[in-house]
Amino acid sequence: MLLIHCPYCEEERPELEFANAGEAHIERPKNMAAMSDAEFEKFFFIRENPKGMQFERWRHIHGCGRFFNAARDTVSDKFLVTYRSGEAKPAKPGTGNPAKKRAAK
Repeated sequence: MLLIHCPYCEEERPELEFANAGEAHIERPKNMAAMSDAEFEKFFFIRENPKGMQFERWRHIHGCGRFFNAARDTVSDKFLVTYRSGEAKPAKPGTGNPAKKRAAK
């Protein structure tokens, strides 16, 4: 079973406790009413779907209930790093988990 590290609970839990919430780091447009239909379609529906590393939002639904971000390899399904919502993208995912480093301090 796949284990996912929750940066808020500070533990790895089974994947069944989590739900994927789509691509991470998507900024809502300031004035949606002024957007053209094509711009709105691009914002609302069009998402990247790369083969390899992707930044995603996840929710620990059967735990703390909070959203967090993760860098995940879509080929191997391996989580490279998980980090709290609002934190910047890690520079080099896979070089360590900032949530685990924070707990060690």
